[in-house]
Amino acid sequence: MQIVSSVATMQRLAQKWRRTDVRIGFVPTMGYLHAGHLSLVKRARQLVGKSGRVVASIYVNPTQFGPKEDLAKYPRDLKRDLKLLRELGVDVVFTPGDAEMYPGRAENRYSTYVVEETLSRSMEGASRPTHFRGVTTVVAKLFNIVLPDVSVFGQKDCQQAAIIQRMVADMNFPVRIIVAPTLRERDGLAMSSRNKYLDAEQRAQAVILFHALQAAKAAVAKKPVAAAQLKKDLREFITAAPLARLDYVELFDPETLQPVTQARRGTQMALAVFFGKTRLIDNARL
Repeated sequence: MQIVSSVATMQRLAQKWRRTDVRIGFVPTMGYLHAGHLSLVKRARQLVGKSGRVVASIYVNPTQFGPKEDLAKYPRDLKRDLKLLRELGVDVVFTPGDAEMYPGRAENRYSTYVVEETLSRSMEGASRPTHFRGVTTVVAKLFNIVLPDVSVFGQKDCQQAAIIQRMVADMNFPVRIIVAPTLRERDGLAMSSRNKYLDAEQRAQAVILFHALQAAKAAVAKKPVAAAQLKKDLREFITAAPLARLDYVELFDPETLQPVTQARRGTQMALAVFFGKTRLIDNARL
């Protein structure tokens, strides 16, 4: 496994592979890997085969964090991450620094960003106004550096996946986007690097996100229900957990991300809940 921190070196490798028709599978991450990340890496290998190359990036992207968010304390363990990726047979791990990814940004000499203007307005975009500008910018840069044929993202960040798919279509990136299923702990909590922040009591109550998704599925199993009433019921259900502080719960069309008036089988649900300072997200197709 090769570890590359230089943009120029990564681009040269990718260009060499592309010239010889070697397929490239790519998994972008911010590190502190868990089984969910590793499932994306395995999927990338399946898609490009033994003759292809799998690249994973580890980069905590500063432009997707707001000024009061957890950039400084975001969990990091590069040595452990590299060991896990080596065991999976990853060919290259791209580990750039801020100066490589955003040259001149510290001196206000970086000023080009990629902005998606429709799908990013609600949910995570409303709660974290600059978040998706940072996501689309860094992913566009990574696509230009790694030159993947296929890139794998997780369903847990369903709004992000939809925005990346829209960006790829709108900007004519020659890359296929695959959205892989959310991996969960045994009690249903979606795997996340931020789960590390939870203390024992918060962790026990955090499963309320999964239970809320299950409750919503049960509510629409037999017939459509009014979305406004279901959201009200879900808000009460979630905040019954003493440590839970609801950010949002939304019911929407999975293709357009537009809110629905009637929730039914096939409607997408997403929610964000704080436990202390830790903010968790989850989603499911009802």
